[in-house]
Formats: sequence, C-alpha cells, structure tokens
Amino acid sequence: MNTRTEDPSPLIDLVLRPVRSQMTFESCVEQLGSAIQLGILRPGDRLPSERDLAARLDVSRATLREAISALRAAGLVTTSRGRGGGTVVESRPDPAAPDALSRAQLEAELTDVTVLRGVVEPGAAAAAASRDLSAPERELLLRSLADVEQTHEPADYRQADARLHLAIAAASGSPTLAASCGETLIRVHRLLARIPFLQPNIHHSDEQHRGVVQAILDRDPDAASAVMREHCDATAALLRGLVT
Repeated sequence: MNTRTEDPSPLIDLVLRPVRSQMTFESCVEQLGSAIQLGILRPGDRLPSERDLAARLDVSRATLREAISALRAAGLVTTSRGRGGGTVVESRPDPAAPDALSRAQLEAELTDVTVLRGVVEPGAAAAAASRDLSAPERELLLRSLADVEQTHEPADYRQADARLHLAIAAASGSPTLAASCGETLIRVHRLLARIPFLQPNIHHSDEQHRGVVQAILDRDPDAASAVMREHCDATAALLRGLVT
C-alpha cells in the first residue's frame, strides 16, 4: 500500500475537535475512528504528527497514544518506528455487524437524526451559496463532487459522499455549523450501513449532488437549500423503509 504523506484533508477539522469530556480516551477513539469511517483519513494516509493530533484534540500525548493503540488493535491503523515511520490508515476491514439496538431505539435514533439533518444540511448549503467562496473552497467542492461521481464501490462511494457533504458544510463559513453537520453525518452513515447499496438511489443522489454544488457556485441560496432538502428527504425515506 502506498503511503500518502501530504497535508491531511482540510475537512479533518470538522471531525477532530477538542475533547470536552471526562471520557478523553473514548472520545479520542471515537473521533479518530469516525475520521477513518467517513473517509477523511483514507487507506494509505499518514496520521498527523502526535504533537498536532494532541493539540487538535486537546489531550495529553499519553491519552492519544492509548487511543491510537486501540485503533491498531481494531486493525484500522499500523505504526512503524524510525525515520519515515508513523501511523498509517489501513484498508478497511469488513464492516462489523450493526449494533444490536431495539426497534424502539432504532426508530428514535432515525427520527432524531433525520429531523436534525433536515435542518442543518439545507441551512449549510444555503449559507455556502450566500458566500463569495475562495478558490480553495470552490476547488474542494468540485474535487469532492468528482470523487463521488467517479467512485462505484459501495464503501468507497459512501465515504466520498460523506466528504462531499462535509465540503459543503465547510463552505458555509461557520465552523460550528460545519461541525454539527459532521457529527450528524457520522450518525447517518451508521444507519446507512444497515441498508443495501441501491443503484437507482445512487443515480438520484448524483443528480442532487450536482444540483447542490451548482447552486452554491451560482450563489443561489434558495436552490441550494431546496435541492439539499430533497436529497436529505430521499435518504430519510430509504432509511425509514429499510432500517430494521
């Protein structure tokens, strides 16, 4: 596996946030694992330096090392020592079986996350379309859209999809709104892992993705919000029909 050593994705700041919890170890594992699950850190990517990660997460290096050790035990990363060493993301293992949640718990989670997503993501798209985006922001949007359209394997597609949604959220200009979108996407993708990869839905999603990005680039907040809401509603309908 080739190792990529360039700077991490600009989206990494949406999923790696200062830990504000007594469960510092668990929170580090959750955030780093989520960055890998969503494809922000991809197979072959070298994790940022220990100093950088500890500062991003606002934890001690000892706690960070324990969290990375847990990721190694789960097969998500490997670590090598010496010159050129570091911690590298591994190819994803086979998806684990979904958590054993009761039907009532699933229904409650599904309702909560789809209502929340229907508010924050259309709002983020509208906010992005209201701004004069910088060249790097526009480039990230277009590159993320191209990644989705050029990806066909289910697991890779869902990660590319997550990166596009995070790029849209980042373009909103609000770090707090973008972080909220990132947290919501993690929950949505845990639910999506419970349903099959449906090609007709992917075709519709690709059209909606193009519509949202174009509306943002055209500085049309109403269109960006409307298409994103349609997209979120379509995903919610699939989840309501297929999650058991």
